[in-house]
Amino acid sequence: MRLSQEYSDKTAISLSALCLAHCLLVPSFLVFLSGYVSLSYNNELIHYAILFIAIPVSLYALITGVRNHESYAYLYAGLVGIAVLILAVTLGAQIWGETGEKALTAVGAILVAISHFKNYRLCREVECDNCH
Repeated sequence: MRLSQEYSDKTAISLSALCLAHCLLVPSFLVFLSGYVSLSYNNELIHYAILFIAIPVSLYALITGVRNHESYAYLYAGLVGIAVLILAVTLGAQIWGETGEKALTAVGAILVAISHFKNYRLCREVECDNCH
């Protein structure tokens, strides 16, 4: 079953929000739980898992948006955001440290979310049959 433009944009926005929440909130959550529960937590595996799901969904939604509306601006913004997320996961901590990795992740996730939100809004404004 083919995902619709609207559904894939909403899913991509949710995945970007999940990525941002994981980056910013999980360390605090683990600090609060450290006295109560001993957790085996592999942070890098979660980063790769989120990217493994987010990249295909984002690419599908952005490419479908270009096919439906012939607007490349959101595709380029989304691709830059995806590239920043990949950079943050693969080299962020080694080059810029923990804070740099979080900053890159935040910038990438926000770029991806904004591009999908704009793509979604464009679809709603035009009210095309391909989007719904």
